[in-house]
Amino acid sequence: MNEHFKLATFAGGCFWCTEAVFLRLKGVIKVVSGYTGGHIKNPAYREICTGRTGHAEAIQITFDETVISFTELLEVFFATHNPTTLNRQGNDVGTQYRSAVFYKDESQKTEAEKFIKLLEKENIFEQSIVTEVTALETFYLAEDEHQNYYDLNKEQSYCQYVIQPKIEKLMRYYKPKLK
Repeated sequence: MNEHFKLATFAGGCFWCTEAVFLRLKGVIKVVSGYTGGHIKNPAYREICTGRTGHAEAIQITFDETVISFTELLEVFFATHNPTTLNRQGNDVGTQYRSAVFYKDESQKTEAEKFIKLLEKENIFEQSIVTEVTALETFYLAEDEHQNYYDLNKEQSYCQYVIQPKIEKLMRYYKPKLK
């Protein structure tokens, strides 16, 4: 792997949503959907949906830090989901939909904590941020049908009503950062 390529792992509700957003950013090399933060090995989607595995639906981003920084990824992450709702994003409810930054090293942990403090100091959100900042342990790749879901299923109602508004927001506010 290129020495400038780094990994970031975020959970912000349904992984179809977060994956679709980050795939559109310059400097993002790859985004995969998966599961992390739980207590069972090799979880499957049907198990994740129960909310009893402890895992969150998450994405893992490979990015070129010479093009986009971890802090810029954090900015997009916090702008495209609600970090103030505990275990919920819209109608998706359960611990598997929690907001979390799974840091790879102390630098990412420090940056994420600093970014959250800044958002809170600036009163960006009306309620307190509940995003977890947790060490990344094992990231389990989701099944093939969950990879690149939005781009392969744009006509589905969930994609149109839940994901498309996030893409539109990204296009409106982050145009210079788009591929």
